[in-house]
Amino acid sequence: MSLKGKKTKTFSNQRNLITMTDSRSPVSEQFRTLRTNIQFSAVDSSIRSLMVTSAGPGEGKSTTVANLAVVFAQQEKKVLLIDADMRKPTVHYTFQLHNNLGLTNVLTKQASLSKAVNKTEQDNLFVLTCGPIPPNPAELLGSKAMEEFLSAAYEEFDIILFDTPPILAVTDAQILSNICDGTILVVSSGKTEVEAAAKSKELLLAANGKLLGVVLNQKKVKDSQYYYYYGTN
Repeated sequence: MSLKGKKTKTFSNQRNLITMTDSRSPVSEQFRTLRTNIQFSAVDSSIRSLMVTSAGPGEGKSTTVANLAVVFAQQEKKVLLIDADMRKPTVHYTFQLHNNLGLTNVLTKQASLSKAVNKTEQDNLFVLTCGPIPPNPAELLGSKAMEEFLSAAYEEFDIILFDTPPILAVTDAQILSNICDGTILVVSSGKTEVEAAAKSKELLLAANGKLLGVVLNQKKVKDSQYYYYYGTN
């Protein structure tokens, strides 16, 4: 399958993609550390598919998964970032792409992966936007078509990352965690309640998801510019 998606226009706003705009920053270094920890988290097999979720909205999951996709691509891996947040998709805003054609079109057999995927300004990084918002997101994500799509994507890409809805809001993230090789939970310092984080972990484990760890977002460390760090669950 040939991936010939049109290259996007030059970014006019990259505030969320620090790994592209300032790859030498302390925050970018932390994303590379996160990448390394993910790679070493699998003892017997490699992580090919990874989903990133959060307990609630506004906790930084979309920013985290976008920057994580960039650092994997910078390692010369062929990366596909998928916007699986079919309730409130935002990946197309981050990468300034049109959202007329995306995941929903592929899953409903209205378009092929090669037609729906987009190139980005980052070498080796491709994006599949959400596409038109469907009336039945959970059913689509849990369908046979989703399994077939993932199998086809594995043939074309080294690593596949999913941006999903917050896990406490809807069941979508639980469904995807069951079919992905690993899951990262993003929590926001001073915002995410301990009970919410614990409940999120409980739901992921109940869905047989492999929780690799937690990213603590917006944590300001005294006398340091580091705002992200990685910890095991």
